[in-house]
Amino acid sequence: MLMTEKPKCRFHSPTKQKCQETDMGTGFCFWHDEKFDKSGLNLKDKLERYAKSGGLLQGLKLKRANLDGLNLVKPGSKEGYDLSGSDFYRASLKGAHLFNTKIENGSLMKANLNEANLHCCSLKDTNLLGIKLFNTRIDNINIGIKILQQTQAQSALNEGKKDIALDYYEQSEEIYRDLRKAAEFQGLFELSGKFSHQELIMRRYRYPKWSKRRIFSKFIDLLCGYGEKPLNVIFFSLSLIFCCAMCYFVFGVSQSNHIIHFSLQNSTADNISALLNSLYFSVVTFTTLGYGDITPVGYSRFIAACEAFSGSFTLALFVVVFVKKLTR
Repeated sequence: MLMTEKPKCRFHSPTKQKCQETDMGTGFCFWHDEKFDKSGLNLKDKLERYAKSGGLLQGLKLKRANLDGLNLVKPGSKEGYDLSGSDFYRASLKGAHLFNTKIENGSLMKANLNEANLHCCSLKDTNLLGIKLFNTRIDNINIGIKILQQTQAQSALNEGKKDIALDYYEQSEEIYRDLRKAAEFQGLFELSGKFSHQELIMRRYRYPKWSKRRIFSKFIDLLCGYGEKPLNVIFFSLSLIFCCAMCYFVFGVSQSNHIIHFSLQNSTADNISALLNSLYFSVVTFTTLGYGDITPVGYSRFIAACEAFSGSFTLALFVVVFVKKLTR
């Protein structure tokens, strides 16, 4: 009597890999059947054996499963296990070892990853909303340029669904806040600063377009990256100095009772000298040194007053931002 081969799971991964596990009668195996309720099931040992046997780990359906202490680390391998597309919604992964694993285009929504190891994990386009990260190792994680909700918010805006976009931006802000707190707890202050910057950007996107709060928030971002980018302050200072110098070059400043400014009647050498003197005057005005060898006249007085005020403020801001970054 011939033995009929049991049907295989019909799950195919995005990378065209086919699951070789036995069909449970629903068309899918135990691991890829989302209708099979795995709530509370202790699947740690079973999943580890499945992974070591070469089972297809992409697209796992493990909602609410108990995976505490799960160890999916490949010793001596540069590439970890690929769990892309897997659903770990509300799964318990406390103390799990997931070093160098790939969980892209999946869901870790409200998953418990307290005290887990996510070092070098790739979490691109994965839902991280409500994830628990107390004492979780997250150094060198890769969440991509944008998290999933950011991309969804932009798509919603393009479709004119403003309310949906605002909700996604609020979710994005919450996710970045959780990541920031986890990074701070681990002492990863550089990473924390990156998440803090993104958190405030998501908050800005929730303000009405062209509102005072949004414009002011954007200005602070450009000026100093919400306190995370001291180089922005330097670039702003150099830009302001140069712009004011060009204004002095056009409107003129006085040196030894002689007005120096751009003129088509002057020689090229005289115009270059006037430009350099204007640049020099802009620097001493910005830094509030005020040597007095060159003085503003006409419209240049107003420009000099504005530059001196902006310069004193900007220098103080740079010290604050620089010290903040240095003390980390």
